[in-house]
Amino acid sequence: MGLDMDIFSKLRGQVTENAPIGAQSWFRAGGSADLLFTPKDAEDLRDFLMLYPKQEPITIIGGMANTIVRDGGIRGVTLQLGKSLASVDKRDDVYIEAECGALNGSIAAAAVKNCIGSLEFLSGIPGSFGGALAMNAGAYGTEMKDVLIGVKALTRGGELKRYTLEDLHMSYRHTSIPDGAILVSAIVKGVAEDYETVKARMNEIKAKRNDTQPIKEKTGGSTFANPSAPELRVAGLPEDTKAWQVVEKVGGRGLKRGGAMISEKHCNFMINTGDATASDLEGLGDDIIKRAYAEFGLKLRWEIKRIGENI
Repeated sequence: MGLDMDIFSKLRGQVTENAPIGAQSWFRAGGSADLLFTPKDAEDLRDFLMLYPKQEPITIIGGMANTIVRDGGIRGVTLQLGKSLASVDKRDDVYIEAECGALNGSIAAAAVKNCIGSLEFLSGIPGSFGGALAMNAGAYGTEMKDVLIGVKALTRGGELKRYTLEDLHMSYRHTSIPDGAILVSAIVKGVAEDYETVKARMNEIKAKRNDTQPIKEKTGGSTFANPSAPELRVAGLPEDTKAWQVVEKVGGRGLKRGGAMISEKHCNFMINTGDATASDLEGLGDDIIKRAYAEFGLKLRWEIKRIGENI
């Protein structure tokens, strides 16, 4: 990498060479980042972007709940938005502004504390706010686009931009982030409700996750996005068929590849049984995709982000 390392002497964040981010991901598998930079705050992030050559690659990561880091690792600089960019603040009666490194569960908890309803679904989405925004994540009938007001982002040159919900053209598991923009924070809107009512709904979501998902395993979020109704019609399947049902129909429940396995508890989740490589995990997901296409002509889409290089 032909990067002038002196730029980091002008910054306040942490720089780590050969950072084992795969081992630190929720799957606990995969390679390292050549260079990991964790900015001290939003101002430090802006300064980094102003100094970092635009032709050099950047990979953005957050809580790494929904990410497979390929075994060959990541070239260039990996930029992690984490605990140092994780503020969560109430704005007016029913608005919350949060930085993109904040955990979704922390935002849901803040909403409950402030008697704000309609945001408790965030407690069912693993990982960080930035990742949820970037993919229009959703759970239990609500998506980010249903509550988002607007976002702040930085360009590759460090210029602050503001985008409204309409600017982002959000759809099922998709957000149209302008090319090169890095999301920094966002404002979401809930509704004023009684504390006990909101708290009870969040507890219900947590209990349902615990009962139906392998949250105590080395896993990520949902492996595949749910197919659309038109796709299901072409495949000859009921229009309300979910991705997990497709996985089950093609014999995926409990299927193994190396140390990776499709969860017996919920077959839209992969787990690392102990010694899985990133290649095992990605290969297992690809096996399911091939089976679904061979049996139904249906192209399942990854919901988990795969980054880096294979060995």
